[in-house]
Amino acid sequence: METLRFVRDNARWLAAGFLLTLSSSYGQTFFISIFAGEIQAEFSLSNAAWGGIYMLGTLGSAVVMIWAGVLTDLFRVRTIGSIVLVLLAAACIATALVPSVFWLVPMIFFLRLFGQGMASHVAAVGMARWYVATRGRALSIAALGFGVGQALLPLIFVVLMGYIGWRWSWVVAAILALVAAPIVLILLQEERTPKSVATENQSAGMGNRHWTRTEVLRTPLYWLILPVMLGPPAFGTAFFFLQVHLAEVKGWSHLEMVGLFPIYTVVTTGFMLLSGFAIDRFGTGKMIAIYTLPLALGFVIFSLTSSLLGGAVGIALFAVSSGMQATVPPAFWAEFFGTRHLGSIKALAAAVMVFGSAIGPGLAGLLLDMGISFPTQMLWVAGYMVVATVLAVIGVQRAVSTLPRTAKIDVVGT
Repeated sequence: METLRFVRDNARWLAAGFLLTLSSSYGQTFFISIFAGEIQAEFSLSNAAWGGIYMLGTLGSAVVMIWAGVLTDLFRVRTIGSIVLVLLAAACIATALVPSVFWLVPMIFFLRLFGQGMASHVAAVGMARWYVATRGRALSIAALGFGVGQALLPLIFVVLMGYIGWRWSWVVAAILALVAAPIVLILLQEERTPKSVATENQSAGMGNRHWTRTEVLRTPLYWLILPVMLGPPAFGTAFFFLQVHLAEVKGWSHLEMVGLFPIYTVVTTGFMLLSGFAIDRFGTGKMIAIYTLPLALGFVIFSLTSSLLGGAVGIALFAVSSGMQATVPPAFWAEFFGTRHLGSIKALAAAVMVFGSAIGPGLAGLLLDMGISFPTQMLWVAGYMVVATVLAVIGVQRAVSTLPRTAKIDVVGT
């Protein structure tokens, strides 16, 4: 009942966050990859060439995110969110009209920057800044847009592409993003903001103060947390990018492999919600240090199994970490470093994650060319995540004692 009341009382702000995360789908790997076959066929691209183009565009967006994300500290969510959606729509139109292979890198760059990068960044910053005591729940509900997008958009657009072709399908995506822009503006006519300095201080970070990005970079905590933040986007993207290879080495058909993905979507969505409640109850200190361990275990199981049942267990455990990835890191930055400069701090973290999503497939592909199968690589990834978890535990144990002891009081609307 308490959660239902929370959703009812905050429906307009949560809906705006949901709409932004849903719209970010048009710049996510799972959506762009739907059109990979058609794009490669039209421009005569090999898998390596398409992968290189995708990596270059994604890396460029990661670099720009470091500065673009700061805009969330300068403008209200209703303003920057609506502008981002309009620019995302323009990127979709540009994709529909792309005339030659030379324009594919800019196409990927803008889709990734305004989709995966800014749309999801604006939503997460808004939720983390507007809410304190219920920050986890707010982030998890807004993040449901990711799950809905993953569950519905591939199916819808694969069918749509069969009727109107890949270029007109991108026009439809542009229309949907463009329609979302004024809806976000309307939903946030009364934007949820802290009303007093006393209330805002409840969102201060370590040492009861608001850290700047420069200060964050100088603290050991950031560098000890970084490996655990980098792992899921890097190796999770590689997992889906190499799904055909995985099916082949396991002796499964691609259809059987894809048949496991609904399990991933359901578990991811469930743990988005559960992790939100856990954050509100336990804080992010305990969760940030362990949330990638299910990914490590899942990769071990998936690597060693030869059965679809084992694959289902492995991908379900991987999905546990993926669900928490949408809520734990954004809440962590706000809880440990405060909310005043949250946009610039999280922009740096978002750039790292986008960078990881670019490097992961490239690194995995390079190792494949060296004769190292991805199931073998998954064992290495599991080892990496265990080491990263140890580093995170060390960092958090040193930092948690410096957090403010004041009670959590949620900010109120204007």
